[in-house]
Amino acid sequence: MRTILNIIWLILSGFWLFLAYALAGIIMCILIITIPFGVQAFKLAKFSLWPFGRTVTKKDSAGAGSVIGNIIWLVLAGWWLAISHIVTAAALAITIIGIPLAIANLKLIPVALWPFGREIIETDDIVGPFTVAN
Repeated sequence: MRTILNIIWLILSGFWLFLAYALAGIIMCILIITIPFGVQAFKLAKFSLWPFGRTVTKKDSAGAGSVIGNIIWLVLAGWWLAISHIVTAAALAITIIGIPLAIANLKLIPVALWPFGREIIETDDIVGPFTVAN
């Protein structure tokens, strides 16, 4: 089931979200000082390309550095990546097949806004990537 959901996701929105995150990562890596932000963008690009079977969790070790990184991320890339999720969700919501994917897309907005202090883990018992655990 995950493979089918991932293929539908890839065709309808995953590829475009991957391109948005990859573009953010390339821009961040060009500027030497923002390479850590580029790494986060590439991590989210990979997640947005094939998300089912993985989930996002908060790291227990995240501290003040993550908060500062998230604030800078929000200013540099987070807001327009969140907008790309909203636009993609609106386009998906037009069809009945796309409604669950639109809802899932909206649930990815917090990760697009605040990626630092989170990690992507493989799941066996959760069908989708859209539940954020503690």
